[in-house]
Amino acid sequence: MIAARNQPANDAPSLPSIRKPVVSASVARLTLTEFRCYSAARIEARPGAVVLTGPNGAGKTNLLEAISLLSPGRGLRSVRSADFQRIGAHPDAVWGVAATIVGPAGETLVGTGREAGSERRTIQIDGRLGRSQAALAEILSVVWLTPHMDRLFIEGAKARRRFLDRLIFGLDPAHAGRVTRHDLGLRQRARLLAERPGEAAWLDAVEAELAATGVALAAARVDMVGRLAQALDAATGPFPRPIITAQGPIEARLMQEPALAVEDWLKAGLARNRSSDAAQGETQIGAHRGDLGVTYREKNVPAALTSTGEQKAMLVAIILAAARLAMAERGRTPILLLDEVAAHLDEARRQALYGEIGALGVQAWMTGTDRALFDALDGAAQHFSIRDAHITPA
Repeated sequence: MIAARNQPANDAPSLPSIRKPVVSASVARLTLTEFRCYSAARIEARPGAVVLTGPNGAGKTNLLEAISLLSPGRGLRSVRSADFQRIGAHPDAVWGVAATIVGPAGETLVGTGREAGSERRTIQIDGRLGRSQAALAEILSVVWLTPHMDRLFIEGAKARRRFLDRLIFGLDPAHAGRVTRHDLGLRQRARLLAERPGEAAWLDAVEAELAATGVALAAARVDMVGRLAQALDAATGPFPRPIITAQGPIEARLMQEPALAVEDWLKAGLARNRSSDAAQGETQIGAHRGDLGVTYREKNVPAALTSTGEQKAMLVAIILAAARLAMAERGRTPILLLDEVAAHLDEARRQALYGEIGALGVQAWMTGTDRALFDALDGAAQHFSIRDAHITPA
């Protein structure tokens, strides 16, 4: 059980624990070129808490976004590669993000950016081109919480699936490859249905792979939700302990049937729905229809019906539970990117968050406009002032 392997968080862990040596990966140096509001910038950081303060629009979130691109996916804003290019940059210039990652195995140089003359994003690891973004998950995992995610429980399931998948990367880096293969399978099937609907043999092969990948993807989500639920149940302190469930047709079947039986069911459903999927332009069943259900335990109401502050506290609780799991099971934690999080937490929860950052030895990048919200971290964190895309150690 998680509770037996993982020490629950205290109500307010002492801040000197922030100085505990880190065993997880952290960003030691971050360099930006023609990225968002930065023509060129560099920041050197230590493990532990890293605090970025400054007025709105100064470039704080852009730094977090750059770090988010060191993991698989489209970053914390989920935008196109072209959107990272600095406005006003020379037409021939391309944006780039490079970082020195320090972990238990030593230093790794990671870079990503737009390929010259293309909108394609490339990956480099220690000077060599990476075959796919999934390779980044082997080096580090990154989890973020932004003000936009305040609507995570209110809007569609897609964002919640992405959130859950990112938490899984911290325990199972291979999950990034599953997500990539499943997305590719969906696109291949849609293209075949639109352009060559009569190619039954091709469709059979694509659907067989899509079913296998989809069931593996859903099974990983079910497993992660189960372990997260145990970690949340074992937690103490001022953060809520939400009830979480893996939802969706595949997820429900996996709790009752063997995986191979679920694969057969999914393959049959994909074949049966070819005509309707072609007409609608989308695949109606699959792992891309799953969801993360969250209930506020204290009130026994869906998370969507709670206040913004309660939803934020639940998200922080889930992220911290995932970090504790990663430390207990893999000996490493994800890098946390917490954008304006302190402003939405009361004093007890801020203290608990800062204490957990230290107790876990996690590198956490936090932003805010009010420097006073981070006073409790003085002497236990690096502070930087961000103004007009200029970074100054504070």
